[in-house]
Amino acid sequence: MLIDSHVNLHAPQFDEDRDAVIDRARAAGVGLMVEISDRLTTFEATHGLAMAHDDIWCTAGVHPHEAKDAADLTAATLAELAQRPKVVGIGECGLDFHYDLSPREVQAAVFRQHVRAARETGLPLVIHTREADAAMADILRAEYAAGPFKMLMHCYTSGAELAKTAAEMGAWFSVSGIATFKAAEDVRAVIRDMPGDRIIVETDCPYLAPIPHRGRRNEPAYVGLVLDKLAEIRGWSAEEAERITTEAFFGLFDRIPKPA
Repeated sequence: MLIDSHVNLHAPQFDEDRDAVIDRARAAGVGLMVEISDRLTTFEATHGLAMAHDDIWCTAGVHPHEAKDAADLTAATLAELAQRPKVVGIGECGLDFHYDLSPREVQAAVFRQHVRAARETGLPLVIHTREADAAMADILRAEYAAGPFKMLMHCYTSGAELAKTAAEMGAWFSVSGIATFKAAEDVRAVIRDMPGDRIIVETDCPYLAPIPHRGRRNEPAYVGLVLDKLAEIRGWSAEEAERITTEAFFGLFDRIPKPA
């Protein structure tokens, strides 16, 4: 089964042809998609997509870019949203020190609330981290010491040391179209060392379209290209890559029933 573990189908880039995009994904063999929450103001749209389609599930969370608008967010609010049907994860959340669209201390405080919600609900935490390796490692160590939680390092492009730290805590990792970019050998080097049984794939659409679609709008139908590149990087056959990533996906998102 092809699975896109991270889609942003509620994004305005899909307003003109959202249904056609979903149809193309299915035609390409994509059997499941996880629609990601990036802010609470669009959560109803995110959740609505999951409720309208049998093959779409969703998360509840606030992206670090939007943390400034959710500085008073609590774990309790996230845990309450997580009780809704078809919510299977907490996030996308984390730290982004590349753009710094929210103050770093606010990003960290909001991220910690997501961690606590993941711990309380047992749902996996979908983590965004960019140019924040040391701060992310510090938070993960401190929070994990307070109590374990499941985590996904989404679209992982950070360093090998943070990957090692997260892997030691049992983290899963997702690979995106960035792995296909010519200049991304550093990303591919980290992918080679990721725990083989905890790797999944994503598009992060409408962003990060893989080669040969780079520079255009990304969509879930392209996730097979990411899977093919992962197989090449890890030395897996196409069949092995599909089986391994499918098993890893259901091990992480264990609220989603696994098809017979």
